[in-house]
Amino acid sequence: MGKTLQYKVAGFIFRIRFESEGNDECLLPSFTPFVDTSEGKPALFTLKVDDTFRPDHRGKEVGQFDTGNGTNGVYLLEDGGYQVMMSDVYGRRCCLMQASADFSEGTVALRGIQTMRQFGLNNAVMMMFAFASADKNTLLMHASVIRYDGAGYLFLGVSGTGKSTHTANWLKYIEGTDLMNDDNPVVRVVDGGVVVYGSPWSGKTPCYRNIEAPVGGFVQLKQAPFNRIRQMSVIETFTALLPSCSVMKWDRRDYIGVCDTVNRVMQCTHTFFLENLPDEAAVRLSFDTLTKAHSR
Repeated sequence: MGKTLQYKVAGFIFRIRFESEGNDECLLPSFTPFVDTSEGKPALFTLKVDDTFRPDHRGKEVGQFDTGNGTNGVYLLEDGGYQVMMSDVYGRRCCLMQASADFSEGTVALRGIQTMRQFGLNNAVMMMFAFASADKNTLLMHASVIRYDGAGYLFLGVSGTGKSTHTANWLKYIEGTDLMNDDNPVVRVVDGGVVVYGSPWSGKTPCYRNIEAPVGGFVQLKQAPFNRIRQMSVIETFTALLPSCSVMKWDRRDYIGVCDTVNRVMQCTHTFFLENLPDEAAVRLSFDTLTKAHSR
């Protein structure tokens, strides 16, 4: 008999149905803080885990999706749905996912040892969440988020630009701060405001917190031999925020939804560009600038 588990992330409920023997919640240890026991509420998506699943054919390749841990092939089916072939960080095939066009329903088949199966299912759920919520004023972002005085501050940049280092220095030098998420927070436009949420996806840092806070601002980071910060223009802000979001540019519903949400986020928040050293002075500069802007 199968087992169904329900989770709630950023206000969205989703369900995972384990059909195959040996597959259960142990494959998703980072999801434990997000277990939900409410009844009768609609789900953002349902995902079935069935290792016997074998699709009739592979669709037409339409692109590659980068999860931050590797690139996955995405294939378009005749009915508008998608197949995704996932490999782990060592290039080992670990998961096949097939989803409906709006990602409201999906099935995955896992393979390999336990760590491979965990990796595959974790990434499958992340993709289902990102793409099912794309037209619902929601962004799954690549960022490190620090919280201070009830507000969340998001630091953006490609891998290796020092996001985790900068937020770690906030924790070190700014009293009263805590880390909300270190890789993939969720940002939503709610009742005209912008809210950031912790998520089960936090990269190499085990920070899986079921918490939320109003967004105090965004910062695009760049390593430099000096510390300097300035507010970004509208165009600069859009080109900083959009690439930080999980989005399939070839899917019209997904891409338009994400772009519309980015535009709404821009209207409600401040975004800055910080050239910085990994030191206390950079933290003081970003802290003073962000908190002042948020208080206005």
